[in-house]
Amino acid sequence: MSALSVYAVLFGVAFLAATVFPAQSEAVLGALLVSGEHPAALLIAVASVGNVLGAVVNWALGRGLERFKDRRWFPAKGAALERAQRWYQRYGKWSLLLSWAPFVGDPLTVVAGVMQEPFLVFLALVTVAKVGRYLVLAAALG
Repeated sequence: MSALSVYAVLFGVAFLAATVFPAQSEAVLGALLVSGEHPAALLIAVASVGNVLGAVVNWALGRGLERFKDRRWFPAKGAALERAQRWYQRYGKWSLLLSWAPFVGDPLTVVAGVMQEPFLVFLALVTVAKVGRYLVLAAALG
């Protein structure tokens, strides 16, 4: 597999992992780091950009999501959406530092969009969280 293909796959998996689609970017990045065939800094950068851009898609979806809350097909019922909004109001933008966490991170980025979190604040906090997670992974793998 060419280096470009490796980076494209890593980017794609990291992007998907930040959305509602199931993907394990840590496993792919970890395997690539352990192989030692590619520069660690470039692998971390590619995974980070993909993962942050996936979170940006979630934020953008959240910005227009609330207008559909009364539709039958809407995935979150009114009470669940209100509970998520109250949670976000309570903990605020700093909760985005958990955007790397499994199960809560991706919905959190959608709720940030619903709650109209300013884009640059969102981008800064999510970038810190997601890059930090990959740096910890790389350090753990040596």
